[in-house]
Amino acid sequence: MRHGKKVNHLGRKTAHRKSMLANMACSLIEHKRINTTVAKAKAVKSFVEPLITKAKTDTTHNRRIVMARLRQKDVVTELFRDVAVKIGDRPGGYTRIIKLGNRLGDNADMAMIELVDYNEIYNAGKAKKTKTTRRSRRGGAAAKAVTPPVATKANKEEE
Repeated sequence: MRHGKKVNHLGRKTAHRKSMLANMACSLIEHKRINTTVAKAKAVKSFVEPLITKAKTDTTHNRRIVMARLRQKDVVTELFRDVAVKIGDRPGGYTRIIKLGNRLGDNADMAMIELVDYNEIYNAGKAKKTKTTRRSRRGGAAAKAVTPPVATKANKEEE
């Protein structure tokens, strides 16, 4: 039974899994989207999102924490310089997983994981939304406005 086991081991030993997740996170930051299996995409999401949150505040301590996890200097500088600036106002949810179907060779569930703010297709139609408050639907002055009756053939004969 797997009660309380929250880590998907992905069929690998600890060192191999950590190296694989670090490499996939570096590829995601570098290329802005990667194709992988659904299980690996979910694991990469939980691996990379705290690192992006750390990158929002550019301090030496945060750079060292991220560098210890990613182990590629050029990717860390790109994360802090480019990615963190673009997602600075977003409160979370920096990645998106889109399921692609099954792989031909072994029928594995495939997915594309991407950084949300770097997808021009989804962001093209959307302008910057301002926050609005929710409105009540109980009915107010607009709901009580009476519309005039529609003129029908029977109404014209009565007149």
